[in-house]
Amino acid sequence: MTTARPKRSTATPTSAVRGAGAWVILPTYNEAENVRTISTAILESLPGATLLVVDDGSPDGTGQIADELAAADPRIRVRHRPEKQGLGRAYLDGFGVALTGGADVVIQMDADWSHDPAALPSLIAPIAGGTADLVIGSRYTKGGGVVDWGLGRRIISRGGSIFARSVLRLGPHDLTGGFKAWRASTLAAIPFGGIHAGGYVFQIEMTFRASRRAARVVETPITFRDRRVGQSKMSRRIVVEALVVVVTLRAEELAGRLPGRRGRPIAGVPEPPAATAAGDRTGTEIPRPSALETPAAGEGR
Repeated sequence: MTTARPKRSTATPTSAVRGAGAWVILPTYNEAENVRTISTAILESLPGATLLVVDDGSPDGTGQIADELAAADPRIRVRHRPEKQGLGRAYLDGFGVALTGGADVVIQMDADWSHDPAALPSLIAPIAGGTADLVIGSRYTKGGGVVDWGLGRRIISRGGSIFARSVLRLGPHDLTGGFKAWRASTLAAIPFGGIHAGGYVFQIEMTFRASRRAARVVETPITFRDRRVGQSKMSRRIVVEALVVVVTLRAEELAGRLPGRRGRPIAGVPEPPAATAAGDRTGTEIPRPSALETPAAGEGR
């Protein structure tokens, strides 16, 4: 008599879903043409993740589209802000929501397709593998690159990274890029109230502050493409702000005021929950899976 073997379940455990425990923060301002497609691509790449759209009162209806997406998919959430207050403030707001929500990893990226959602698994892999606390999707490390940019934009971007790297004595080669993944406990240890930057130099400042707290920062190569639709938000004011903030950070460090002083709370931006030595956070409101799934060898995206 042959004993029938029980059928093996084909269901995927919640903790094994790629991206479980990760939150993707997606700031938007007038991205109505992009938000649907980029949201779909993000969740195809990390099906276990939570996507938080942080909209700064876009007059083109981006926020309303995001609400429609959230109503149709429980993995999508929307944070409405009353007006445009700068990229850095939008990210800080989203970070606070994700940390309070119990994120294990927090990812930041642009909504304009300059950051390829297919690269998300490789971005979070070093954190899931325990070898990094901050991963930078780098255009300027071996294997990375930029396409569809003119000479002027290349000089500004590369020159900004070189300038900040020299003045602030940092190791990473790409300091101005915004495609990053954070270990939640590392992000929670940075006092949001002390952040100077509102614009794109926010990327430099956050890496600087993480580095001064002994975070393990690694770079993984990406190919950066200019936005598919819409107009770039880069301006001369943003470049000037970057120069001023970089010099200010170095001056404050030399004066002994860095790292880590807790400044005044920023209006409308939740402070991160306190992190324990083990990296657990209090105030968790949203249950989440217990682990991230590192992409299996040979899995193509």
